[in-house]
Amino acid sequence: MIIIGAGFAGLCMAIKLKQAGINDFLILEQDAEAGGTWWANSYPGCACDVQSHLYSYSFEPNPDWSHMFGRQPEILGYQRHCVEKYGLSPYLRLSSAVTCAAFQEREQRWHVETDDGARYRAPVLVAATGGLSRPALPDIPGLDRFEGEIFHSARWDHDYPLAGKRVAVIGTGASAIQFVPAIAPAVGHLYLFQRTPPWILPRPDRMISRFERWLFKRWPVTQRIFRSLLYWRLESRAVVFTVWPRLGVAIEAMARRHIRRGIPDPALRKQVTPDYPAGCKRVLLSDDYYPTLNRTNVDLVTDPIREITATGLVMADGHETKVDAIILGTGFQATAPLPPGVIVGRGGLDITERWSGGIEAFKGISVSGFPNLFILNGPNTGLGHNSVIFMLEAQVRYVMDGLAAMEQSGVGALEVRPAVEANFNRHLQRRLARTVWASGCRSWYLDANGRNVTLWPGFTVEYWWRTRRFRLRDYQTPAPPAPAAQQQAA
Repeated sequence: MIIIGAGFAGLCMAIKLKQAGINDFLILEQDAEAGGTWWANSYPGCACDVQSHLYSYSFEPNPDWSHMFGRQPEILGYQRHCVEKYGLSPYLRLSSAVTCAAFQEREQRWHVETDDGARYRAPVLVAATGGLSRPALPDIPGLDRFEGEIFHSARWDHDYPLAGKRVAVIGTGASAIQFVPAIAPAVGHLYLFQRTPPWILPRPDRMISRFERWLFKRWPVTQRIFRSLLYWRLESRAVVFTVWPRLGVAIEAMARRHIRRGIPDPALRKQVTPDYPAGCKRVLLSDDYYPTLNRTNVDLVTDPIREITATGLVMADGHETKVDAIILGTGFQATAPLPPGVIVGRGGLDITERWSGGIEAFKGISVSGFPNLFILNGPNTGLGHNSVIFMLEAQVRYVMDGLAAMEQSGVGALEVRPAVEANFNRHLQRRLARTVWASGCRSWYLDANGRNVTLWPGFTVEYWWRTRRFRLRDYQTPAPPAPAAQQQAA
């Protein structure tokens, strides 16, 4: 097996392979270290918005989390611990970006090439690249003309000194509301360009006491109970997002109270108050974002950006704001997670062509036309209410069951039946049409056609149930092409 990506998903796949006695695999990682999202995103203030004890593997609890919500260095440290404990270093090929993975029908093998010229072959390919791996750049004229410092939050330039500089931040999403409070005290002036305000709730964060850590270490069952309580509390939020969206008014009431407590200026309050239902876009958590907007060296700008010049940003009214640096907090290409030419299936079919009408997969894992390809954290397996680690563990278990089914049946390749995949996704989209995410706003959950291709439309326990068993009848065995001599004779 070849695994693309060494984030939480890829590492989980590798650990479960080793535990099953399968050691003939490699993990190809484009970055210089394992960690995925948590290696790439190292911006100031970077942290998770799911509680630490839940945002970790169920089979590898960490009793020593320092805070309820893990910071980036601590989460990355946890991943390093997993690499060391489970002996994954020999299987890692770092700084090895996959340039092409093509399925060779005659051999029924995936041929994989990396940017350093290396080539590999394997019968099974696991794409664990995730949906938040390709930074999204804003479509603003002149972006390439700016002569100052410019970088995306997921490619933070730690060597650039922000102290005393005039800094423009484009975007007010999950990353920006974390790094803006972290850099605001140091910069000379910060201009925060907002297109659409997010709904923000208080962040129930705190340090985990020494007694709690001792308790979790001394009696691990207490940590398992605590994790379970966190899981079911977050799981209940799916009711608001997927069952009765009207209950979102309770979230809006809490968020409005949070705005009133954090911002005394009525005009500024109006600017940061959304006009769409809570949950339609990602609901964020922060205690220091609103107070930061009150600082004298911070300006919230809601006028549209017309263009970017060599020295700054020009608004729709022609006014230019001159800055030394631009930081892009504009998120990721979640609805287009792979560039063209990277994964090629049967008959030379590029997966981006297969997904030209919108990304989709059977259970978010299998795509017709791509035998022996399994995707982790794939289409419609993201969450708006719980820990994605739960989802990927269910997916890894499904893949392991699929490998066992292949071995027991003696087949060399399996491909999901097109009709099975199509029926699954039709049902999925019908359910998504009734969720809060379809209530009218534009978000990164939706593709260019307005289809939600990122989120699961229900409870995570339902997804666990649907992936508990790999059913061979959902798949077909693609026959290898006939030898050239037979084709000519025919």
